[in-house]
Amino acid sequence: MGTVTIGVSIAVPEPHGSKLQQLRAGFGDAAAHGIPTHVTLLPPTEVDGASLPAVEAHLAKVAARGRPFPMRLSGTGTFRPLSPVVFVQVVEGAAACSWLQKRVRDASGPVPRELQFPYHPHVTVAHGIDEAAMDRAFEELSDYEAQWPCTGFALYEQGPDAVWRKLREFPFGSATVPPQAGRVETGSLPTR
Repeated sequence: MGTVTIGVSIAVPEPHGSKLQQLRAGFGDAAAHGIPTHVTLLPPTEVDGASLPAVEAHLAKVAARGRPFPMRLSGTGTFRPLSPVVFVQVVEGAAACSWLQKRVRDASGPVPRELQFPYHPHVTVAHGIDEAAMDRAFEELSDYEAQWPCTGFALYEQGPDAVWRKLREFPFGSATVPPQAGRVETGSLPTR
């Protein structure tokens, strides 16, 4: 099967996902239509295609231990000058995202991965475009707001055409969003 490039992320649901994707394209980001709007848990990672069943089994275990939590996006941020990225901020659910990404990348699993930068959950809305367009994205989305209950995550594969496609969804072990789930910002994600 050879090497494949995978990623794990939380999809931004409709109508928010399409709106942010269209805005990203409108800012001149050519990659916008090939990347579903998301919060990354595992960045693009090359693996042997034969290891995909082990990756899926690992992700199923991580998801089974998780519980739904509220996600809320608000306002913009940037990684400039270190990285040419403008993003919408995750202001609720960040601790839960951090908990998940650590378990997805755990050294005992099939996709151990060191990160180039410290983990910072976000939704990219502009990447690698000219500075004026980056500034426009930062300003135009400064009052952006969206929220939804996060009930799982998904495994994606990048095709030879550079388009990311969903391979499988991994729902959390419980389908109910508990009222206290949004209050997990300082600890770890509750598990069953």
